[in-house]
Parts: sequence; structure tokens; C-alpha cells
Amino acid sequence: MNSSSIKIKDYKLYKAKAKLKKPIADATHTLHEISFLVLRIQLENGIVGESYLLSFQYSPEAIKGALKDLLPEVKKFEVNETGKFYQHLDHLSEYFGNQGINRWAQALINVAMWDAWGKYLNQPIHKIFGTYRDKCAIYGSGGWISYSIDELIEEVTGYASRGFKAVKIKVGSPNWRTDVLRLQKVREAVGNDINIMMDANQGMDLPSAIQLAKSAENLGVYWFEEPLNHQNFDGYEMLKRSTGISLAMGEREYDTLPLLQLLQKKAIDIWQPDLLRIGGVEMWRESASLAQSYHVPVLPHYYKDYDVPLVCSVPNGVGVESFDWIDPLIDNPMQLKDGFAIPHEGAGWGFNFLDDCLTEIKW
Repeated sequence: MNSSSIKIKDYKLYKAKAKLKKPIADATHTLHEISFLVLRIQLENGIVGESYLLSFQYSPEAIKGALKDLLPEVKKFEVNETGKFYQHLDHLSEYFGNQGINRWAQALINVAMWDAWGKYLNQPIHKIFGTYRDKCAIYGSGGWISYSIDELIEEVTGYASRGFKAVKIKVGSPNWRTDVLRLQKVREAVGNDINIMMDANQGMDLPSAIQLAKSAENLGVYWFEEPLNHQNFDGYEMLKRSTGISLAMGEREYDTLPLLQLLQKKAIDIWQPDLLRIGGVEMWRESASLAQSYHVPVLPHYYKDYDVPLVCSVPNGVGVESFDWIDPLIDNPMQLKDGFAIPHEGAGWGFNFLDDCLTEIKW
């Protein structure tokens, strides 16, 4: 291997947008924009690695500023030095804090480096790490609180007609009884052969979460995601003891310390790391290993095109979440069949954003 050929020569940052007919809302946020930052890094040998993060309308200048600070450092490294570069950025970011916006920037670069390294090796990511399975379960996500009942039913039955075996809807309405009604309508629409999950996006207090969990028991709700503030570890422990419902958390975390707290309290049943928040591939895999040591499965948050190969490469990976937002914007959408996702077989992550969908960001 010619080490000079895998040094990182240049980088460019772009923005892309998905179509959104009208704003959508969960229990805590209203989304007016579905947007993405797309990073491309170029090696000395011409290989281009790509990554993206989901940005919505939030803090667009802050994340660009973090990337403006950190991206020049990437030229000091070879593309396979993902761990060394991660530690380097940790040191640079420590003064203002490693978590939050700096972690997102750190992860975006990390994911692009892995794409370029996979392309150099001419291997897909799941084969680089070793494959435990050649497909994984996938569930349809959405069910926004802002949806009317008709819109909600249209979405979940659409997922069912496409072969999905599970759907997730938002809860956390001002009155938990409204959530029960919506769950009942979904169960009636999809029947008993489809799993239903519910996600409150940290939007509930403990008494309401307990009431909703108990009321949802007869509807066969598979798990309850983020009902409380993600740092309310005692609340999750009490909710688990009071109801017995399966609890899923992880998407808000920037390291593994909250996971350890929840594991020790026996207050988590499904670990849901967000690849960009937790810091990239190495940290994602570290968190999966910690969950595995407590026999907790991994079912990550949002990034299906990255998560499918990662889930297929760990022993406790069980499934992924699906949104269709980037599918029209990329050259190789994820293959889905009978409720399962098939990892991309192309080198690296196996997909790229279409040039026509990208607007370059100039600093």
C-alpha cells in the first residue's frame, strides 16, 4: 500500500433537501425542513469518500462552523487512521466540549473516511468488519403527531403493503388518551401480524408514561421509545418496574455512559445508537459491544443506509429504522424485501448522493 496515495487531499461540503409537503411534528419538535449536510473527502489517489447527516432546520451555521474548524485537520491523516483522527479531534474539541455539535462534525468526517477506506479496499463495510447476517429486519417509521387519523392510517398501511412487518408511531400528545386512540386505529388498520412501536421523543412525564404503557399493553405494543428525558435514569427504572414494557433508548446519546447507567438499572431493553451523535463507526461499535455484554439487542436510530451494514456486522444487531427521505437523492437506494433490508454490496457504504441534488456550501 502506497501510504501517500491514501492521504486526504481535499474536501467539499454540500446541502441537500428532501421534499416535505407540510410541516411534521412529534411531541417536542416541529420540522419545517428535511435537509442534509453531505461531505465528500478526496484522497491523493482520487478516491472520494462520502457521508451525510440529518440536519432539519436546526443550527445550520453552528454545524457548518464546527466543520469549518475541524475539517482542515483531516489533511494531516491517512484515510485508514480513523481512530487516530478521532482522538485528535477529541483533543481539539475538549475546551468547548466534545459532545453536541462537535461530535456531529467529528462523526461526519469519520463516516466519510470509512467510505473512502472501503472503496480503497474495494469491499463493502459489512465485509470489512465481518458479517454475522446477510440481512436484517426493518421497520417503517413516522406516524407523526401532526398527522390526522386518515394520514396516519395511510402511512402505516402503506408500510404494510410494502412488506414491512413493524411500524412505529409518535406518541406524547397533551392527553395520553389521544395516543391510545391513535394506537387502536393503527392496530385495527394493520391487524395483529404487524408489530407496533411507540416513540414519545422525551415528551412525557412519568405518570402519563405509566398510564400510556399500561393502556397500550392490550394492543401488543412492542416497545416504548424515549418516553422521558433521556437522562432521567431513575424514571426509566420506575417505568420498567411499574409496567414491564420494553424500553428503547439511545438516539440522544453522545457516549456510552448513559447506556451503562440504564443497563445497570435494568431499565433498557433495546439500544438505539445514532451513528452521527455518538461519534461515528468506532463509537457505534463500542456501544454495541457494551450492550452485548448485558445481552441487550441493537436497533439503531434513523441512518438505515449506514446502519444495515453495521447491524449485520455485530452479534446483537437485530434491525433498523426506515425513512424514505434520502431514497430519491441517492444512486443506490437500500433494497428491501419481505420486511428485511439487504446491505449494499458496493464498496464502502455502497451509495452516493446524486450531484444534481447537491448545493455546495462555500465558507
